[in-house]
Amino acid sequence: MSAAPAPRPVLLSLDGVTKQFGARPLFAGVSLTLADGDRVGLVGPNGSGKSTLLRILAGLEEADAGTRSLRKGVRVGYVAQDPELAPEATALAVVVAALAALPLEEHEREARAARTLGRLGFADRQQQVATLSGGWRKRLAIARELAAEPDVLLLDEPTNHLDLEGILELEAILAAQARAFVVVSHDRWFLENVTRRMLELDRVYPGGLLAVDGRYSDLLERRDEVRRNQSEYEETLANRARREVEWLRRGPKARATKAKARIDEAGRLLDELAEVRARNAERGVAGIEFEGSGRRTRRLLEARGLEKSFGERRVLAGVDLFLGPGVRLGVLGPNGSGKTTLLSILAGELAPDGGELERAPGLRTVLFEQSRETLDRAATLRRALAPEGDSVIWQGREVHVATWARRFLFRSEQLDTPVERLSGGEQARILIARLMLRPADLLILDEPTNDLDIPSLEVLEEGLLEFPGAVVLVTHDRYLLDRVSTAILALEDGGAKLWADLAQWQAARQPAAGAPAKAPVGRSAVPAPAAPMRRKPSWREQREWEGMEAAILAAEEELARRRAAAGDPAIASDGAALTERWAALAAAQAEVDRLYARWAELEAHRVPG
Repeated sequence: MSAAPAPRPVLLSLDGVTKQFGARPLFAGVSLTLADGDRVGLVGPNGSGKSTLLRILAGLEEADAGTRSLRKGVRVGYVAQDPELAPEATALAVVVAALAALPLEEHEREARAARTLGRLGFADRQQQVATLSGGWRKRLAIARELAAEPDVLLLDEPTNHLDLEGILELEAILAAQARAFVVVSHDRWFLENVTRRMLELDRVYPGGLLAVDGRYSDLLERRDEVRRNQSEYEETLANRARREVEWLRRGPKARATKAKARIDEAGRLLDELAEVRARNAERGVAGIEFEGSGRRTRRLLEARGLEKSFGERRVLAGVDLFLGPGVRLGVLGPNGSGKTTLLSILAGELAPDGGELERAPGLRTVLFEQSRETLDRAATLRRALAPEGDSVIWQGREVHVATWARRFLFRSEQLDTPVERLSGGEQARILIARLMLRPADLLILDEPTNDLDIPSLEVLEEGLLEFPGAVVLVTHDRYLLDRVSTAILALEDGGAKLWADLAQWQAARQPAAGAPAKAPVGRSAVPAPAAPMRRKPSWREQREWEGMEAAILAAEEELARRRAAAGDPAIASDGAALTERWAALAAAQAEVDRLYARWAELEAHRVPG
């Protein structure tokens, strides 16, 4: 018989930790242990206290109750969601300064800092922080902590602002270098790839925390089971409570010992039912539903040969694209490749230096900007949601601001809270609420997923899939990009190339030796999750699955019509007409591919039998 593996040493733990802001506790009685080798993902709804819990783990914030225990000699590194970096410092100086407390010679600190920066892609280690983009600042903050070689690494939304290449690099670094880590993230594929234990912080669970050994996909399965059991338990309690209340109303004689005990038990039962109902009532998802303008035009926007330079630096060159109803174009590329510049040009906020841009007459465009500069941070939530009064007009009807706020998971007592005191995810939901009030032909979204919790991301996906107009989407969220996009526009080295999907783009980037010419339809960027994320299908997904065969048949018929139109000899000499019909053909093919991939995805989620 083989000996049992030796227990791993505990590095950091929390016991019965409680934190409260105002009258409402963030979390209460939370306990967790982090052992050597643990790779932990922490998720939860916006406002559940994930960042606060991470800061308590880091020793940067005190809990109201409970204890934090750190093994002697253990070093803890912490990467904040919005790291503070001296703007005048160089990248090398930032990392070297972080090593000052270590017993190293000056040349050793500089050598280690240089190695770490090189691994994270810094070609110019003397570049000033002030000149770095948001993605490169995040890389620098990660490098600053990794260089110190901490025993425990705590990362708060490390993939925010990183491009796809940066996320893949971070996955490789965590797999190879980190001794133990806890990462707060809404990036579902990132969590699936790097974690081996998942924690969900949510008041819906007894004790406020659900812990699962396994990846993010294992959490999905366990979460569904726990919440289903909890709903069934509420129903059982409600039936028992109903019988006890009926018995109490008959007026039992309290002087009998058994009767008194039963009265006490009925009171305990009602209290437990109230507690379970309160936990179950915590569940909620934002109601995201974008409104189309009803336009029937098949051509909304067409760009040919777009160019843009800033000084001597060319950002865009030769960008061609066609947007019509139902086209959802995902845009990807490294930080600084011109993604936001392209979106600004398409939205009409920036003029191109060259090329042609044709918009349908009266085109209604709605832009979600990454910087959130349109938010007045001194304004209250009430004014941010309803600037002109106590109600908004949505889909032709008046909605009170309190009702509108609840749709985006805000509580009534938050209405007078200044925007600057709201979390990043809450601010993102304000911007989405504003977009929903504006009927659009074209949605242009620049990193809409930053700071959104996973339930909100899932609803955002559904909203984009159901939007009848065109969508242009920049996001580092591979799951959302792969599920929503009908085509991918990759920006690299000033140029642009159109791909059918994320898998085709990724396959083309693989080394030629042994690499497939095209990845299977519906598969996603490499590295793929070690196992598919399985969970019970929702009611909406079940309905979608039932109608999928008819949807594919209709899409294939449309593909055949567009193929015939593209081959019409009558337009063989008309360049503009050919461009439009081939773009329509590509969109139809992408839609057929998407439907087959989605059908396979839904089929994989179905429970056998």
